[in-house]
Amino acid sequence: MTDAWLIKNAELINEGRRFTADLRVRDGKIATIAQHLATERDEQVIDATGLWLLPGMIDDQVHFREPGLTQKADLAHESRACAAGGITSFMEMPNTKPPALDRDSLEYKYELAAKSSVVNYAFYMGASNDNLDAIRALDPKAAPGVKVFMGASTGNMLVDNPETLDGIFRDTPVPIITHCEDTPMIDENLARAHEKYGDDIPMWEHPHIRSREACIKSTRLAISLAKKHNTRLHVLHISTADELALFEPGPIEGKRITAETCVHFLHFGGKADYDAKGSFIKCNPAIKDEADRDAITKALAEGRLDVLATDHAPHLLEEKAQKYDKAPSGLPLVQFALQAALERVHEGKLTLERVVEAVCHAPAKLFDVENRGYLREGYAADLVLVDPKKKHTVTREEVLSKCGWSPFEGETFSSSIVSTFVNGHRVFDGKTVDGDVRGQRLTFDRPASGAAKA
Repeated sequence: MTDAWLIKNAELINEGRRFTADLRVRDGKIATIAQHLATERDEQVIDATGLWLLPGMIDDQVHFREPGLTQKADLAHESRACAAGGITSFMEMPNTKPPALDRDSLEYKYELAAKSSVVNYAFYMGASNDNLDAIRALDPKAAPGVKVFMGASTGNMLVDNPETLDGIFRDTPVPIITHCEDTPMIDENLARAHEKYGDDIPMWEHPHIRSREACIKSTRLAISLAKKHNTRLHVLHISTADELALFEPGPIEGKRITAETCVHFLHFGGKADYDAKGSFIKCNPAIKDEADRDAITKALAEGRLDVLATDHAPHLLEEKAQKYDKAPSGLPLVQFALQAALERVHEGKLTLERVVEAVCHAPAKLFDVENRGYLREGYAADLVLVDPKKKHTVTREEVLSKCGWSPFEGETFSSSIVSTFVNGHRVFDGKTVDGDVRGQRLTFDRPASGAAKA
């Protein structure tokens, strides 16, 4: 492990440009980007001829299950899966046990990550019907945002009190991120499915139970509250073509309301995939049909959708093997997410520059992440080298997530991850993850208060 690297002859993709250059890493930072750099004595040299050099992916939506649910996943295993997949920073959701609903529970998660995460990390504070005071008191530099489950969640994290919801949108000091599905509508759909199928609901009914109408109703409510209070709102995991008209196309700069989709919504769609994959692609919101998949990909290409993430949410194989009602929703995705996104480049549906914008630059801009998300001199050396011509077939044996399976098993990707660097350390060399590396807490370039209303 060394801080002195010289990556030569790579094709750099950064800020809308593609160009061949060398990149020098010193003391955890990108020291120099230029052509024909001379090798210095203490440097390890990588000849990256024919390889793409990207900023490390910043995943703004993961569930790593620690504390409280570590039989499914934990920070050590999932961060290693991130490293193998070219993800150098993650932002983790608050619905752990206990949930991160106050300053102490939030800081406890940072302490856990400092001990075990091989990539960089940040944690959202959660919203509930009774923690508005804690949200008001949140230091804007302590979390990327506040997560609001608007209509569908478990435990103490469903915010369904209209006055509390209004207060959160009015008083939050950080951006609000929302999961938008309408629970009463979903419950009605589930009751109808039980009437029709009894206890043997087919998995392909999932997008009809977690319906597009449930998504649209809840998303409209979030947007109306954000407009009422001029709140910085980011709507997570858009899964329907119908919601796309609610968002403006174009660059993320200047937008008060932004939207994210996830790699599985670009990759899967329709009854045939549910027949083939079953509960392995059961997630909330549900993967819809092929037309939604194509519309979402197009919307990401045109900037109507701003960020591409994972919503990585592992469950055990024995849990997923249960019938529809009992099989939990959620997929492990981080290890192969970037490769799945790059498939859309190979298919000609997205440009490489647009993928880098959506997985690196846009999350950094949206959450005010300091000194990451770009190939810039002086920035943290969070880097990923990709071989665009080396095919890779996913096997269960290589899965690093603690749950031990992937919805991508058996799929052959056109690209392979060659190396991942976190703060200048090569944490993944294409074969193994260096478990001795430790990531850093993400920092946010925000004033002490008022960031969400700025």
